[in-house]
Amino acid sequence: MERSRRTVIRPSARCVEERPASDPVCLPLPHIEELIGLGQIMVGCMRPVVGSVAVAHDGHDTLAMLKRRNGETLAQLLVRLDQAIAKALDEGIRTDEINSRP
Repeated sequence: MERSRRTVIRPSARCVEERPASDPVCLPLPHIEELIGLGQIMVGCMRPVVGSVAVAHDGHDTLAMLKRRNGETLAQLLVRLDQAIAKALDEGIRTDEINSRP
């Protein structure tokens, strides 16, 4: 008996509209840029935390875990993450807004 082929329906890829060259978005994030050569950052939803978070990891240790504030833009969150990475690398102080108690 021959197996029937199943048709797999995949969602189409989303396209992101490009900005015109005259309207560039450029954030100076030198510490994030340096870090992603060694480790990674993650921005998104992380359960059981309610809301968005930004996490920076250098390949060995977690340097910063930030919770997105009410009304905070993505750009503002990334700037705070860049500053928290700098603090961890320069002063050895890690920022944890997710596991800290109010």
